Amino acid sequence: MKRRIFLASASPRRRELLGMLFSDFEILRPEADETSGERDPAALVTELSLRKARAGREILVREGREADSLIIAADTVVFCAGQILGKPQNAADAERMLRLLSGRRHEVYTGLTVLSGGREVSACEESGVLFSPMEEAEIAAYARCGEPDDKAGAYAVQGKGAAFVRGIEGSYHNVMGLPVERLYRILKTSFAFSPEELIAPEKGGFSEKKV
Repeated sequence: MKRRIFLASASPRRRELLGMLFSDFEILRPEADETSGERDPAALVTELSLRKARAGREILVREGREADSLIIAADTVVFCAGQILGKPQNAADAERMLRLLSGRRHEVYTGLTVLSGGREVSACEESGVLFSPMEEAEIAAYARCGEPDDKAGAYAVQGKGAAFVRGIEGSYHNVMGLPVERLYRILKTSFAFSPEELIAPEKGGFSEKKV
């Protein structure tokens, strides 16, 4: 029986990236507790991705749709100068983050969990990003353009934020929020997906289950 794929995320970037592997999947919006005292960024995102995947499974169990399901969840943070940066609370917070990133290298960590039946596999991908120095006018303009609002570290590498990225070491898709190559390997090696199942012949699509 064909496995039904669920993405436990409302992120448009993750929807787009998962569409590189699957032509058909559903969106879940689980409410997972994201509070944590964990200060190691790799451990933090791994823990939160697992919580999201399990919360997604709870939705499917309540609906009687868990059988033959596979849930994918992710969580991303930026780590710079010893600080973990999630999504900014407002424009002023985005400015604070951008000042910290300006002219520095930072790391982007994405925790990834794949869950199916009783099997749970989690991993963490790390990429390095070097920012150009930013003028105060650039920081203010970008912080208020709307793009940073729901982005870890207050920038989108695939959007206007690309103007400030001098270089990336590691996975570009990881910086976007879903390390596609790492996910492909997990699905192939840990969940026995074939290349034919993972390389969609058409543009990916999704349907959303509002909870």
